[in-house]
Amino acid sequence: MSLLDQEIKYLAGVGPKKAEMLNKDLNIFTLGDLLYYFPYRYIDKSKFYSIREISLDLPYIQIKGEIKSFLLVGPKRGQRLIATFSDGTGNIELLWFKGIKWIQENLKPGINYTIFGKPTEFNGRINIVHPEVEETQKKSVELASVLHGMYNTSEKMKNAFLNSKAIYKLQQIAWQKASNSITETLPEWMINKLHFLPLAESIFNLHFPQNAEKLQRAEYRIKFEELFFIQLSMLRIKAERNRAFEGLRFPIVGNFFNDFYKNNLPFELTNAQKRVVKEIRVNMNSGTQMNRLVQGDVGSGKTLVALLSMLISLDNNCQSCLMAPTEILASQHFNSISQMLKGLDIQVGLLMGSTKKSEREKLLLDLVEGRLNILIGTHALLEDPVRFKHLGLVVIDEQHRFGVAQRAALWRKNDGIPPHVLVMTATPIPRTLAMTVYGDLDSSIIDELPPGRKPIITAHYRDSKRLRLFGFMKEQIKKGRQIYMVYPLINESEKMDYKNLEDGYFSIMSAFPSPEYYVALLHGKMKKDQKDISMALFKSGKAQIMVATTVIEVGVDVPNASVMVIESAERFGLSQLHQLRGRVGRGGYQSYCILMSGDKLSSDAKKRLEIMVETNDGFAIAEADMKLRGPGDIEGTQQSGMPFDLKLANIAKDGQLIHFSRDIATRLLDEDPELANPNNAFLKQQLDKKAKAKVNWGLIS
Repeated sequence: MSLLDQEIKYLAGVGPKKAEMLNKDLNIFTLGDLLYYFPYRYIDKSKFYSIREISLDLPYIQIKGEIKSFLLVGPKRGQRLIATFSDGTGNIELLWFKGIKWIQENLKPGINYTIFGKPTEFNGRINIVHPEVEETQKKSVELASVLHGMYNTSEKMKNAFLNSKAIYKLQQIAWQKASNSITETLPEWMINKLHFLPLAESIFNLHFPQNAEKLQRAEYRIKFEELFFIQLSMLRIKAERNRAFEGLRFPIVGNFFNDFYKNNLPFELTNAQKRVVKEIRVNMNSGTQMNRLVQGDVGSGKTLVALLSMLISLDNNCQSCLMAPTEILASQHFNSISQMLKGLDIQVGLLMGSTKKSEREKLLLDLVEGRLNILIGTHALLEDPVRFKHLGLVVIDEQHRFGVAQRAALWRKNDGIPPHVLVMTATPIPRTLAMTVYGDLDSSIIDELPPGRKPIITAHYRDSKRLRLFGFMKEQIKKGRQIYMVYPLINESEKMDYKNLEDGYFSIMSAFPSPEYYVALLHGKMKKDQKDISMALFKSGKAQIMVATTVIEVGVDVPNASVMVIESAERFGLSQLHQLRGRVGRGGYQSYCILMSGDKLSSDAKKRLEIMVETNDGFAIAEADMKLRGPGDIEGTQQSGMPFDLKLANIAKDGQLIHFSRDIATRLLDEDPELANPNNAFLKQQLDKKAKAKVNWGLIS
């Protein structure tokens, strides 16, 4: 066993209790895990200040001098220890509120110490609270570095004396013990060609940078390696899938497709839709199984593209299914597709958890005997009794809401050759994220809205403008328009002062009294028949205002609704705000999105609302969202959900390196698809080693 695999509890200075905290809080189990736990930033420790130079403007200071005296102040429970520290130019106080006994036993007046910390103010005087203290003549020179790494730790760890400095010291011990066990993970030819530092030297310089240039080269090497292996893994999975799985061939674009295109097409296709349909047609006739991601902003016409793809499947004597995450969205798809296919001899079915037993039995019989051409539904499609005669195409809408195991169950509904898979999302995915999380899929983007759609006007109002908002809403209702009002909560929370749905509903009822106005209510805790009644009232136009939670984020399509009011908008993420805004602007009328917020906003919340007001571009919003929140939160995809975990690379910030690593991986696999070349045997070995603990879900969309 390599020393890198040794449990962290056996490292000097750790022990079982600290090891448990390292396990739980930082996911550090071995010496190797510790050495791959890198600083989040660096502080230049080459500069020393004199005490007379210190000001509160300095983020950190480093001084040399002696402790002159100690003073213990306050009652026993709230005691603090004050040391007077001098360097000959002046005095400064050092303060401790914890670990006082250890300080008294180990620090002595008259000895020269190096002090490092953040200057703060206490009782009108500048001091340093809980400084780092090291005896100057004992200061470590072996692993000394002017750039000092700062490590993230939890509050619980800090209370147990496992702060950034403690982690730094553990890194020194771990490096001295296990550095000789670090073996190279990239082939020699690649290190030489790309002028990389060796792996051991890179890890050393990330913890103990010898200079800024070495640190930069070390970061570049490790980031490249992390991103390269993701790209190599994804592209290899894709190539293996194409070799291993024969795809159904759909050579015919026949009567079903052409009749619909000539007679039933609801509007002229945009150039983007035509391009994506062509990409799908070529894919489904290539002889390999299609696994394609279709991204399109809200209202870009993804459903129509999916329907045209299902008609190609039907022209080739195959059935299709469309799976949606909610009953509202499944019903919406069923209604809109049934309406578009009106007059054509195509049978469409709807299967949900709430489908009655008698309807379900007939539907399942028609499906297995081939009389049903298109089946639309929710998770109910995954149930064992659902069998197809010949399933040719699986369409998955809002795909991030389904787990890979659920998608796999649908994929296996065909005996023999697997169906083609089309996954759709209305949440635009930043290109760098798509190249990593969905790097094994072909990708199509519908980046054009249908003709006649007017850009939605977005405005940000504070609570003080509520009367102005109500006046605007009444003007819109007079014009015959309808309004959504979305709230983040159903019931009041003591910890949050956000507007909640119940209060909002009663205040809207008061401001818009019946019989002149009708206000409908919709939220996730209502029974299905209550939801259906509310939706019917709003769709028919009888209710002018729909007060709802985010249950209307997807699946509610009312072209006459032209105003979206989002209460406590500061509580929503950018992606969700954009999704909600997309519920309006579906008719030919000018539409509006009003973002309501409190008067006090955090800088992040303010930035989000500013971005929403500035742009309607879903991809620009997705990029901004990823930069604000980080890639881990986008669509609920944690970085650890990728083929391999990222320790240093950042998808939001390292876009250029993602492209570069993908190019290198693509060229490598083009020349050697199976990594059979002796020069690449080492890469294949590393890839297999990294992937052995991961489930190969890449085979399923």
